Amino acid sequence: MRIFTYLFFIIVIILGITFAALNHDPVKINYYLGEQSLPLSLLLVLSFISGSVIGLGVGLWIFFKTKLVNYRLNHQLKVAEKEIENLRAIPLQDRH
Repeated sequence: MRIFTYLFFIIVIILGITFAALNHDPVKINYYLGEQSLPLSLLLVLSFISGSVIGLGVGLWIFFKTKLVNYRLNHQLKVAEKEIENLRAIPLQDRH
């Protein structure tokens, strides 16, 4: 299994190197405060990494928000179960 992992990484590295070699043309990036010239392959890699980081951040935010809601609901459930236990322990009084 370890051989397949190494083989996979070697293939990915070779594909990355050939991608960078085929897309070495400089691209001018204009932003609000100036401009920068970068190779196209580097620009694509940076865009992919920044998109991945933003996506990971949003995913973690949603994950932790869901965990917090789950914690609150579990707390409410425990309180409701204690209340039901207490109500069941109270003897019924029959008034005639």
